[in-house]
Amino acid sequence: MTFRPETKMAQLTDFLNMSLMGTPMPFWLVFAGVVVALLVFDLGVLHRNAKEISARESFILYGGYMAIAFAFGGWVWWARGAQSGLEFFTGYVIEQSLSMDNIFVMAMIFGSLGIPRLYQHRVLFWGIIGVIVFRAILIGVGAALVASFSWILYVFGAFLVFTGVKMLAKQDHAPDIEKSLVLKWIRKHFRVSRELHGEQFMVRLPDAKSGKPVWFMTPLLVALILVEIIDLVFAVDSVPAVFAITQDPFIVYTSNIFAILGLRSLYFALAAAMNRFKYLQISLAIVLVLVGCKIFLVPLGIKVDTLLSLVITVGILASGVIYSLWRTRNDGTATP
Repeated sequence: MTFRPETKMAQLTDFLNMSLMGTPMPFWLVFAGVVVALLVFDLGVLHRNAKEISARESFILYGGYMAIAFAFGGWVWWARGAQSGLEFFTGYVIEQSLSMDNIFVMAMIFGSLGIPRLYQHRVLFWGIIGVIVFRAILIGVGAALVASFSWILYVFGAFLVFTGVKMLAKQDHAPDIEKSLVLKWIRKHFRVSRELHGEQFMVRLPDAKSGKPVWFMTPLLVALILVEIIDLVFAVDSVPAVFAITQDPFIVYTSNIFAILGLRSLYFALAAAMNRFKYLQISLAIVLVLVGCKIFLVPLGIKVDTLLSLVITVGILASGVIYSLWRTRNDGTATP
């Protein structure tokens, strides 16, 4: 069989000329390359061995992730125009803001299952892999629905308004992890060890009845499953919110992933002080209602500028953060 370089080159050219969900393949390849490089650097270099991550290191990591996200957004702005760039940054801010509650729930999961800070990064890291996969599925389905049924955006809008109003009505509502139906189902249908076994997600232990070695899930794996499920639950809010800003799947997906990467790195700095942000939920609820209402303005011929949306969103969220910090300035912090 004769090897023909020109044939391989033609195949490569054809591949690069392909588009995925309306976006040329090179854009997806650049995004995938950046994310893979970040994950390899995170696990293979920064956190090769288990260690507790300090608040200072958490802030530094977050700064690095945010700088890379802004650089990527700047490249999108340069390569695809100002509108795409503004949509990316707006989606980034909205996704990161709506995921703040996610940090609070994750801290509760770790506390309930007795996961020490030493092993929490391992759960968060592998949780990111699940986020990348599941968000791709959710956004792909959402994009297909929007492309096939334009009215689905109004369903998204109504859902966002409903969720925002519900958040306002249920402030300070903390879920009880031990009463979680998922946790009860796991403990009923699978063997779960009582103690941690280092960084292991699965471990072989003697069966209580037969004495033979069998596989047990460790609390670390249970925590990972719960974190993934919680992310899916929160994605039901955040993904439609970003679709309300833009229907470009590339912008929706990339802004989602970069926002989550940054926020997970900030977990160790925020988890112990989440009680300082108790009034942020009001800001998040207002943002959801406004984003939902924005969809219903389109049939009336009223189009809200993307830059204006970004400024308003940042202003509302910043107000919530500042007000929360001011109102809780004399409060102590809780340890997760």
